[in-house]
Amino acid sequence: MKKLILLICLVSTSAFHAQKKAFGDGEWFKFRVHYGFVTAGYATLEVNDAVLNGKEVYHIKGEGKTIGMSKWFFKVEDDYQSYIDKEKDVPYRFIRKIDEGGYTKDIQIDFNRGTGVALVHNKEKGTKDFVTFSQDAQDMVSAFYFLRNHIDGTTLKEGDTVDMDMFFDKESFRFRLKFLGKEVLRTRFGKINTLKFRPYVEAGRVFKEKESLTVWVTDDDNKIPLLIKAELAVGSLKATLTEFKGLQHSFKIIVD
Repeated sequence: MKKLILLICLVSTSAFHAQKKAFGDGEWFKFRVHYGFVTAGYATLEVNDAVLNGKEVYHIKGEGKTIGMSKWFFKVEDDYQSYIDKEKDVPYRFIRKIDEGGYTKDIQIDFNRGTGVALVHNKEKGTKDFVTFSQDAQDMVSAFYFLRNHIDGTTLKEGDTVDMDMFFDKESFRFRLKFLGKEVLRTRFGKINTLKFRPYVEAGRVFKEKESLTVWVTDDDNKIPLLIKAELAVGSLKATLTEFKGLQHSFKIIVD
């Protein structure tokens, strides 16, 4: 079981229009990551106000780890962080510190928005590289929060797609999100109106196919991730929201 935070966060925005801020200081999510009834681990996402190089930012921190017997078979300890401009919704810094079954990374990326050059510091190898990036580039964490602020469920049509630039490690790639429609999802909190999306991800080492990942978010001003479902090379994996706090807007439950 790999990339707990990556699964949660993978979810030109001309098809989307600015909405109310979907998140803010103090927001916190907890997800149960499981294969069927077997809990493999837990992941959390939290938002806090911070200041980075004199700029007011949101500090997004995602952590994931395996528990119980799972960590004996495949230990995962993931730490993903992003420092996001409060107004522009673009990242200034991205941190990826992971240990996934002995596969480790310890990378910090600082985005210079003035020059369009990112400093990629590989702390594990002791290397520093300067790489150009597009001005609207997102990292793997900031992309999800950007989309939460700009998704408009009232204008989306089934089949609509959104492309964006993603910067990961030392390279840029195109990320596409496809809207699959609206669905009422049964959750531990009750029945919820949701928007269903399919991120296009690279097939091969982790995922079975390009379209093997599906994400459900609440169809409200919060755009809360309720469920992430993935078909992996080693089986089917789900991340289900179990706890939350610090929402910016009311949480709407369908009452029968």
